[in-house]
This record gives sequence, C-alpha cells and structure tokens, in this order.
Amino acid sequence: MSKVFFLTRAEENYIKTIFHLGGNTARLISTNAIAEEMETKPSSVTDMAKRLAGKGLLDYVPYKGVSLTKKGKKTALAVVRKHRLWEVFLVRKLDFTWDEVHEVAEQLEHIKSEKLIDKIDELLDFPKYDPHGDPIPTKTGEFKERDKQPLNELPMGATGICVGVKDTSSAFLRFLDKNDIALGDVIEILEKEDFDDSLLIKIDDRELHISNQIATNLYVKKE
Repeated sequence: MSKVFFLTRAEENYIKTIFHLGGNTARLISTNAIAEEMETKPSSVTDMAKRLAGKGLLDYVPYKGVSLTKKGKKTALAVVRKHRLWEVFLVRKLDFTWDEVHEVAEQLEHIKSEKLIDKIDELLDFPKYDPHGDPIPTKTGEFKERDKQPLNELPMGATGICVGVKDTSSAFLRFLDKNDIALGDVIEILEKEDFDDSLLIKIDDRELHISNQIATNLYVKKE
C-alpha cells in the first residue's frame, strides 16, 4: 500500500505555482523563478522542493530546477480546479465581482472535501471557464486551453472576441470594469501608435484609447 501524505496549504501553493510556471510541459522550473513568483528566498524554495520530492510530487535536480511528477501534476490540477470553481461560485451565486474573487478563492481552494467540490461543480452545471477566462480542469484533470492571443498582437483592422485576461490583479480588473471592457466583448483594432504601441480600439459603438500594457494583458480570439 502506498503511503498517504497530507499536504499543507504552503505545499499546495508551491505545487500550484510550479504548475502555472511550467504549464502543461515537463520542463524544469528554476528555484529563482519560483522564489520570484512566490516572493520568497531561493533557499526556502530549495528546502520545499526537497520536501515535495520526498513525497513523490516533484523531480528535483540540484542547481537546475524542478518539474512536477505525474502525481504532482494531478495534485496541482485538483487545487486549480477548486480555485476556479470557487471563483465561478462566488460570482454567480454570491454576486462577487471578478476583481474580488481571486483572494477569497485562494483561501477556499485548500478545502479538502472532494464531495463538496463535486457538488459545487454540479450546481454550476460543470463550467468550463472561470470568470477570468481560464479553463477549469475536470475531476479527472482534463482541460482545454482556449485558442487565444494578446490583443496587442492583432493587426490593424482585425477584430477579436475578449476571452480572458493575463493580469488578474484587482487594480487591472477594476480598470476594465471602469471602462466597460468584459469577457465576450468584440474588440476591433482601429489604430496603432508607432511611438508607444498604444491602441485605438472599438467596442460596440465606443472608441477607446488603451496602452500597450493593457492590450498585452487582454486575451482575444480572432474572429
């Protein structure tokens, strides 16, 4: 019988961060990259990497980095699933705005009850994407990334549908709300400034100037 390990909140956060940095690949993620993302010391990351490797969740290569094992990826996807389902629940059922849900979901994602999460998934009619446009893994860990690209990569005159955001900070999401930019909006590129790569865009009948930084953080699917 295989040994069952209980994961702490901190351990789950490390696993999730490594998954986000590595994506759906097996490439090594450096301890410095993890430390920067988690705002901690590389030495602390190394200590945690050794601990998680001992639990069979990571492959740790000294001085090179870490990658998730099959078990580690399964664990990461379970945490990601819980986080994104909680975000949908908070928006749909409790009227949270999309700039409020991330911090609360960070706390709720560590709840251990699989039955509760399955019930929430069923209650929400098995959503495929969270309020920020990110895919929600199924119970078996399957998910499909959307066909998307940053808005600033669209050529002049092109049109795309807003399907997600790269920056999920409250400040950025409040900016989008203030300017009535939301998922599902059809965005047309009217002008591109050579000087600073800022854009003049059209949403419905509105024209709006946005910076290149904003355009970089908006994902669209080209029509």
